[in-house]
Amino acid sequence: MEIRKSLILAKKEFFSLSNSPAFFGILLFFSLFCSIWLFYLQGYFSMNTASFRPFFAAFPPAFILVIPMVTMKSWAEERKLGSIELLLTMPFSEWELVLGKFFAALGTVILLLALTLPVPLSILPLGRFDLGVLAGEYLGAVFLGATASSLGLLLSSLSKNQAGAFLGTTAVLLFTMLINQLTLSFSFPPVIAEGINFISLSFHFDSFSKGIIDTRDLAFFSITTALFLFLNTRVILFRKWS
Repeated sequence: MEIRKSLILAKKEFFSLSNSPAFFGILLFFSLFCSIWLFYLQGYFSMNTASFRPFFAAFPPAFILVIPMVTMKSWAEERKLGSIELLLTMPFSEWELVLGKFFAALGTVILLLALTLPVPLSILPLGRFDLGVLAGEYLGAVFLGATASSLGLLLSSLSKNQAGAFLGTTAVLLFTMLINQLTLSFSFPPVIAEGINFISLSFHFDSFSKGIIDTRDLAFFSITTALFLFLNTRVILFRKWS
């Protein structure tokens, strides 16, 4: 496997996405959603606290809609147009193809996160904030976006069209992002509560939103991302030989 080939494909995928009107809609929606969440829904200035945690709490719900928009076209559109057969005949391995799509999606997520930087930077002069905590929170957002993107790509490869990929990814992300709220609303036995929290992406992001880099959460995001990418290669291999 050559990473160089994956990066070439990622560049093509990224520019293909960025040339669509939907791309700018995604950027605008994510930036506005996070700002409105912080200043209006959370009432940040009335909290009287020097913390960015309320701001980063917006990322999991925002990703429920944003990630499906980013990934829905990746494989589903190739399959709908019939170009996936041409792509599979090119001198790329399954891993190179999947990683190319993944790097493009992750690059888009990182761009989305970068566009939110003016919000915390504009607040910094108003209090004594810890820049190390801010960096840890953004690191967690990147890992969360990577796992969500790999999941979206897998579901796109299983879908026949963009609409199916979008709805499927939105439904699964809605479940995995919000399921941990059940443990806050209801009393479950500890074993069941731990099992529910374990499969919740928001639960593993929570420590990052506090500025805490927990190696267990890093391992969870890394392993689940690798697992979804591996399953994606199996789907592509099946398409190749079917």
